Amino acid sequence: MNKLSSSSNDDPQANAARIADLQATARGQVLLPGDAGYDEARKIWNAMVDRRPAVIVRCAGVADVRRAVDAARENRMTVSLRGGGHNIAGTAVCDGGMMIDLSPMKSVRIDPERARAYVEPGATLADLDHEAQAFGLAVPLGINSTTGVAGLTLGGGFGWLTRRFGLTIDNLVSADVVTADGQLLRASESENPDLFWAIRGGGGNFGVVTMFEFQLHPVGPQVYGGLVVVPLEQGRQALARYRDALQSMPEELTVWAVLRQAPPLPFLPPSAHGKPIVAFAACYTGSLDQGAQAVEAVRALGEPYGEQLGPMPYAAWQKAFDPLLTPGARNYWKSHNLGVLEDGLIDAVVAAVRDVPSPQCEIFFGHIAGAAMRVPVTAMAYPHRAAQFAMNVHGRWDDPQDDERCIAWTRDIFKATEPYSQGGVYVNFLTQDETARVGAAYGENYDRLVQVKTRYDPQNLFRHNQNIRPAAP
Repeated sequence: MNKLSSSSNDDPQANAARIADLQATARGQVLLPGDAGYDEARKIWNAMVDRRPAVIVRCAGVADVRRAVDAARENRMTVSLRGGGHNIAGTAVCDGGMMIDLSPMKSVRIDPERARAYVEPGATLADLDHEAQAFGLAVPLGINSTTGVAGLTLGGGFGWLTRRFGLTIDNLVSADVVTADGQLLRASESENPDLFWAIRGGGGNFGVVTMFEFQLHPVGPQVYGGLVVVPLEQGRQALARYRDALQSMPEELTVWAVLRQAPPLPFLPPSAHGKPIVAFAACYTGSLDQGAQAVEAVRALGEPYGEQLGPMPYAAWQKAFDPLLTPGARNYWKSHNLGVLEDGLIDAVVAAVRDVPSPQCEIFFGHIAGAAMRVPVTAMAYPHRAAQFAMNVHGRWDDPQDDERCIAWTRDIFKATEPYSQGGVYVNFLTQDETARVGAAYGENYDRLVQVKTRYDPQNLFRHNQNIRPAAP
């Protein structure tokens, strides 16, 4: 067996022996380059990322995770952690090191009496929604059902339920964590509280979470919502009306704005397909008989090309945007946190969408606000409690020859809108070339995160991420 990585132990025979022992003792698969399933296992959502680990450990349980962490530490290997593989920066896959693949660990258990969900790190949003909705319960999650619960949670997590019930991390009750020394610890408000503080927004810097315990809330199984799609010519006025209307919307109603070319949605006239638009996506989780009245505020934002509003299963709405976010495309993001949609920002994004470099490119404003803003900044690692919106410029395309112009479009909008931002950024939206913005992702909580990192991972084993470096010894 070849030496496993340029950063590994200098004794290749010892390296080989440790990996052979891992292959013999793991319950899951241990894949090397050339093995059947290796190339499929290293594929992730963003096709711009094409890396080749020296070994992939597809963990079947906690014992496999602990053995993999021990082997990586002893071999001094680079480690990457894969949950859903959806992160824009592609941190799930490393070159020449060990990828600890948690995707086989997909169990979700619901305790309806205690309103708790117990979720393994390979589960997706669809997996959790499927089980929880059987009892009319939900956790605030994201908006794309193929996203992994683990990565979403560790970065913060926000979506349709955030205004009403807070961020995903605001609903995290406890977690089981395998730390860099191979120990399995429980993290909660009463057990290892510093670790619990750090994993709520600090990403995968502190260990491998092998189980999440969430608080559940009554939601669905039916909600009221859908889309209202207006021409871009009305975009400036519609977005200004949207900004004003948000102030009086109940927290049961969440409305996001998306600027892009119109996809061939069945409720839009064919003449609108491919035209630049502003789409307002609404989800009302209050009483269904009040849904039509609640979304009237959305219908009043403009004269639409078309609309589709009504009752639907919550689990179906969670998958509504999946066709626009399928795996295998090339993706590059730039993101700001915003306090308000200023006129200059609205002008900039409307101008940018008039001539997108790919029909898949878009700009969206995710409205957070509500319950998420009522948590103190220092309560957990995620610090952006003053952010009303996360704005994401989503460059997306298929042909590698379009890389330069699509990335340039994304960066240009980011730069044009920077004067209107709060300066912070949601860590899950950082691309692989934005390591300099890690400080902006954590703000005043960064120094405390360094202290926790130094305690639990002083050698920085878990560094293939938006890295928080431990203090120098």
